[in-house]
Amino acid sequence: MLGRSRIALGAALAALLTLGVSAEPTGPAQFIDSFTWVVEDPDFGGFSGLEVSDDGKSFTAISDRAHIVTGRFDRIGGRISRIASGPIRALRDTGGGRLRPQAGDSEGLAIGADGRTYVSFEGITRVWDYTAETPVPLPLTRGFREMQINSGLEALAIDDRGWLYTLPERSGALTQGFPVYRYRDGTWDQPFSIPRFGGFLVVGADFGPDGRLYVLERNFTGLSFLSRVRRFDVTETAISQGEILLESGNGQFDNLEGLSVWRGGQGLIRLTMISDDNFKFFQRTQFVEYAVTE
Repeated sequence: MLGRSRIALGAALAALLTLGVSAEPTGPAQFIDSFTWVVEDPDFGGFSGLEVSDDGKSFTAISDRAHIVTGRFDRIGGRISRIASGPIRALRDTGGGRLRPQAGDSEGLAIGADGRTYVSFEGITRVWDYTAETPVPLPLTRGFREMQINSGLEALAIDDRGWLYTLPERSGALTQGFPVYRYRDGTWDQPFSIPRFGGFLVVGADFGPDGRLYVLERNFTGLSFLSRVRRFDVTETAISQGEILLESGNGQFDNLEGLSVWRGGQGLIRLTMISDDNFKFFQRTQFVEYAVTE
């Protein structure tokens, strides 16, 4: 359990890491606010997947150490002012036991309109259906077995038809796009890829209420993090080149890895992101929110 002195020291170190770096974001999305979330529980942290309810009042998050938690936001003027959360629970394996560490690198979370809940894993690459307490594995596809070590299925999203889409963290080469895998009617296909440029890697994805695919990307500079969100139009057979909605300043936020897209006040698309603190005392668990204002 983190003591108050370690939390304070961590906040100070995090502030030092951002000194002298750019904090000016670019893109048409407008920054709303960030909120640092603290819970004194040894399993708190490492959050990599996020789903926010359609009304923006509640959320579900998973960590990359196979834990899941639900919570509610209190908001003042549309900004998060307080978070009340339930217990942090362990994700189970297919036998009902706790996942072994090497099998528990849970990264992506997708919850359908019908409540079906899916989790993607990066280490042993796979997607499991966690609608019930005991998960049901989805079939594998050849592309999953060929992914780079520690660069598997980082992002997971579900569209309004209940089709799943997942992307690996790495594409295999700087000039190679990130493959998008789609699960429908009991089988996987790989209908398209999204273009890769710059040092950014895929870390999160979600379908917005406008039916578009939003992808969160991260670039680690060696000292701090850059974050970027791109938006894509998707059809059954094609995907657009995409547009950049935001690109954070270097060190402006912590290690943002989870993304959820919903519609807030005035009908604006809202982007809510959560950071993975890597269970390091000098990093933070942040909720960061933007509004798409076009």
